[in-house]
Amino acid sequence: MSLPISLNPALQNLPVYQPGRPIEDVARELGLPVQSIIKLASNENPLGPSPAALAAMERVLKNLHLYPDGNAFQLKRKLAQKLEVAPENLLLGNGSNEIIEFVGHALMKPGADVVVSQYCFAVYPIVTHLFGASLVSVPARNYAHDLPAMLDALTPNTKVMLVANPNNPTGTLAPEEEVVRLVNQVPNHVLLVMDEAYIDFLEKPVDLLPLIRSGSKPNLLLMRTFSKIFGLAGLRLGYGIGHPELIAALEKVRQPFNINSIAQAGALAALDDKEHLARTRANNALGLDYLQNSFRQLGLEFIPSHANFVLARVRDGQRIFEQMQTLGVITRPMGGYQLPEWIRVTVGTPEENNRCIVALKKALDSTR
Repeated sequence: MSLPISLNPALQNLPVYQPGRPIEDVARELGLPVQSIIKLASNENPLGPSPAALAAMERVLKNLHLYPDGNAFQLKRKLAQKLEVAPENLLLGNGSNEIIEFVGHALMKPGADVVVSQYCFAVYPIVTHLFGASLVSVPARNYAHDLPAMLDALTPNTKVMLVANPNNPTGTLAPEEEVVRLVNQVPNHVLLVMDEAYIDFLEKPVDLLPLIRSGSKPNLLLMRTFSKIFGLAGLRLGYGIGHPELIAALEKVRQPFNINSIAQAGALAALDDKEHLARTRANNALGLDYLQNSFRQLGLEFIPSHANFVLARVRDGQRIFEQMQTLGVITRPMGGYQLPEWIRVTVGTPEENNRCIVALKKALDSTR
């Protein structure tokens, strides 16, 4: 019997986000021991969570019968101090994905345009289509955002522009002068969402926080996350930084208690763990060099990365992904991002990176 109820027509052709495969799924499917598999597919921190965060999370377990602080007062206060903004400038989400959905509730609707780059984060088109808005995808320039062309694509119907810098999945970084020009020239009626999930891996990032502090750009929203450099992807915690009136509007569509007690405690402690952040940055820099040099030695084209992953061209991304998976190494095929010849490899520990390259060589040999 078919479903007798009438569904939202926007769901009919809505793509489903495909995450990196969990280790347990691959182990069951291939009959491999869980401990024999490494996952370099989802841009996770290979060093794990901050030890300080782990200790803090354990301390709150005995109070899980109580609801969390619905306004996350302590976390917002510490985050505000770190960023030198007011708590009223901050919005917390169940991952950055939920922040994007808040923007969808507030601004996306039929007749509205949303401007993105060709190789943008997969959730941007999904949320756009979910709310019935029109996606305007601007062709990439050398696999990166073409910010001048994205400016030219704006019309009176444009409500939102989404820019990830560094970008996922390509790892590309927009030139500072182009970012500054973009921020200065985006019309007031367009919300510019700068997705800075990977900003902590940059030595000298473009600092847009002064525009938030001054209140001079009320149509600017910055997004950051605890999933990447902090190693807390399993907690699902992202945050937006913007003008108080914008934040207040987005708060209206936020579900009560969307940030649980464990996530609040872990993030609060992670903010002070400078040693863990330093170790992660050092490991990432070393790993990027190793992976990119290895791709170069293998004669593979790759996109120089400014994040914690590298995109490599392997001719048949899906097949190489499957071959490496049988060897216990999970990467990410890029067919869903219009890049079927590529795989994305997350930086792991030195041992994981070496094992990845060994598996990649075997996979390449087996497909020649």
